[in-house]
Amino acid sequence: MRRGTPSAAPAQSTPARGGNVMPATPITDWGTAFMTSMAAALALLLGGIPKLIAFALILIVGWIIASIVGGAVSRLLQTIQFERFAERSGLRGFVRQMGVQLGASQLVGELAKWLIRVVTLVVAFDALGLPAVSQALQSLLLWLPNLVVAIVVLVLGGLAATALSRLVRGATAEAGFSNPGLLATITSVAVLAFAVLIAVNQIGVAANIVNILFTGIVAAAALAFGLAFGLGGRDVANGILTSWYQGGANVGARTNRVVAAAREQAAATEPGATRRMTEPAENGDLVPPAERTRR
Repeated sequence: MRRGTPSAAPAQSTPARGGNVMPATPITDWGTAFMTSMAAALALLLGGIPKLIAFALILIVGWIIASIVGGAVSRLLQTIQFERFAERSGLRGFVRQMGVQLGASQLVGELAKWLIRVVTLVVAFDALGLPAVSQALQSLLLWLPNLVVAIVVLVLGGLAATALSRLVRGATAEAGFSNPGLLATITSVAVLAFAVLIAVNQIGVAANIVNILFTGIVAAAALAFGLAFGLGGRDVANGILTSWYQGGANVGARTNRVVAAAREQAAATEPGATRRMTEPAENGDLVPPAERTRR
């Protein structure tokens, strides 16, 4: 039997990127290789154009919505007299001390606008097919509430520090202290330090290191205050303790003298009266039974 000539194997197709199927063309020269590469790149580009269009549309729409919502929030706060409340409570002054020149209403509107823009970026990169960027923005979005809470804690801490410093300054001035401003400053710094500690713990920036550092600062301040008070008030404390000791000794000696005199007088008048209980007079002295009878 004659062997038949082997028939040519059917050409198989290989899937290209983007879902398009590219026929497997045998590469025989450089021109064919270049054309095959260009065809694959063009197919990849055409497959990514819808994603690019969706990315651009999401960004444009999200940016417009964010601007509208931010402006609406600012106008609403201005309508309800939020600026007046911020001025009376000291919030506006605290914001200016932080270097922000915007009003309180505009600041809240800007925060709302950028929150919406971050959400827009998450959705846009997810539609573009970049999961790494989308996950990073999602982590940032989940961390933003902690940042907001930290900012609120700092604002409330600043307001509390201002109010307490004014209260301490007024109270110490009324009490006649020589330097009420120093005590007011110490109070303000202490309240602000606690607020900063809570804010740093909230955002999670090296919480353990900050706690150890703050504990060391408080311990050092307490030790310095104790040493300063002990060394500076050593003579005063010595005088106070000496006067207390002398007062107690004088009271004991006086009591012994009164008891001895009462016993002697009772023994002279009534031989069995030394065992009777004496009673104190109005001035605190002990009165023997004979004197009690006379009175």
